[in-house]
Amino acid sequence: MKLRVMVTIRGRVQGVGFRYQCAEEAALHNVSGWVKNLPDDSVRGCFEGEEEDVLDLVQWCRKGPRGAWVEELKVEEREYTGEFSGFSIRHGGE
Repeated sequence: MKLRVMVTIRGRVQGVGFRYQCAEEAALHNVSGWVKNLPDDSVRGCFEGEEEDVLDLVQWCRKGPRGAWVEELKVEEREYTGEFSGFSIRHGGE
């Protein structure tokens, strides 16, 4: 089954390589979508792929890379669209 989720990660998640490590984990799990920093110091992401792969990436987000401290992880399930051809790190208002 295909799955799409939106995640918001709060805590010490900026300045610790969270987005870059997340992109590497997404590639390992064959998950497409994007991740970006938000102005409130949280990280937001959109993940699509096979349910098990997406859930593995969400699980990774609960801890993040070395140096991160995840205080809260919000996961919202959305309708799968298949719109992404890969995984990207977004910047600014993208």
